[in-house]
Amino acid sequence: MNFDRLFKEAKARGIEDIQIYLANDNEFEIEVLKGELEKYTIASTQKLSVKGIYDSKMGNVETEIINDDMIDFIVDSIIASAKTVDSEDEVFIYKGDKEYKEVEGLFNPELDEVDAKIKIDNMLDLEKRVMGKDKRIRMVQAFYGDGSVNVLIQNSKGLKLEKLVNNGMMGVYVIASDGKDQRTAFEYTQSNNYSDFDLESIATKGAEKAVALLGAEPCDSGEYEILLSNEASASLLAPYLSMFSAEMVQRNLSLLKGKVGEVVGDSKITIVDDPFMKKSTRSGAFDDEGVATSYKELIKDGVLTGYLHNLKTAKKDNTKSTGNGFLRGIRPTNFYIKPGDLNYDEAVKVMEKGLIITDLAGTHAGANPISGDFSLQASGFLVEDGKIVRPVALITVAGNYLTMLQNVSGVCDDLKFNFRYIGSPALKIKSLVVSGK
Repeated sequence: MNFDRLFKEAKARGIEDIQIYLANDNEFEIEVLKGELEKYTIASTQKLSVKGIYDSKMGNVETEIINDDMIDFIVDSIIASAKTVDSEDEVFIYKGDKEYKEVEGLFNPELDEVDAKIKIDNMLDLEKRVMGKDKRIRMVQAFYGDGSVNVLIQNSKGLKLEKLVNNGMMGVYVIASDGKDQRTAFEYTQSNNYSDFDLESIATKGAEKAVALLGAEPCDSGEYEILLSNEASASLLAPYLSMFSAEMVQRNLSLLKGKVGEVVGDSKITIVDDPFMKKSTRSGAFDDEGVATSYKELIKDGVLTGYLHNLKTAKKDNTKSTGNGFLRGIRPTNFYIKPGDLNYDEAVKVMEKGLIITDLAGTHAGANPISGDFSLQASGFLVEDGKIVRPVALITVAGNYLTMLQNVSGVCDDLKFNFRYIGSPALKIKSLVVSGK
């Protein structure tokens, strides 16, 4: 599409300013099950999002049909969309920043150069490796996927920004059974460097996770010292992202409202939004509004330093956007609890009586981002005198997220990210209420 022509036509029809966001996605996916290639997918998509200011209101339109014949439709749609807006909030098309950081490691061409046959053979091999780890393993699904995204942002104020990122994921879904009990496990690695995918490591961890939980039963109810694994901690952090959003703060829907400069967690807790992290599709020098991104420690040594802003919320608070304005609203980039220097095994050894929580279920319903309260089904291991006694399951862990952060007694050095690039190391918690038997 000729965007200069689009901008010219928009101006002629009374649209004050206009901005396009064009994303080209390429995806490759394979899955292996029972020694056979079960899924093989190659897909390419294009999506164009256009916003424009008409009569001081912001109109929006999205389309996957991208050619010059769509110009009139786009202009008409923006005008029609703007006419339906009731909000009196000031709207913006951003002219751009003076400087944008050069972010390294976003795209690795070598990932695309690895032959598809090699990737398939590796998944067949990965499945065999896991199956060979323990006779109690009943099923393994090995998967691999990679993709690239090319983004263009251009507007009528002269701004033009582009970025290209790619990333891959390799992992296994494992089912183990001893005839009486059945457990599942999930293990994966994310990177845009194919050499980072260690088949043996993924196989070993996936198999050990599934087998270790066989025979799990509830523990006694009570308060326990908790070692929250990195994956469990990341899954618990995810529902509370919204409390860092300036929009939620302004709508009185954030537990952090009015707490900037106050202690909201233990001094060991630092929570980071890092758009410059290598090998992540969430990284980049600018957000979807064209604002330069920045590294931010939203909680630093336990103290809340600020919120995530887009252009709209920044204007309301008379501050600058933090570069977190995206098509679907305010969101973080790579958001994580900063790792400490505590070794995981050492953290276990100093527990007198406690629980290692390795998995939390139902965070979408059992964690309230407004109140901070959570009550979640969990599984993991009972620890006594520094030794793992047995696996536990069918228990419920309850508490309040901010209170939990204030009760952190140790932060491990094993940072890991989930699919949404929300990450955490394992956390030692002084105590949480556990309901069991």
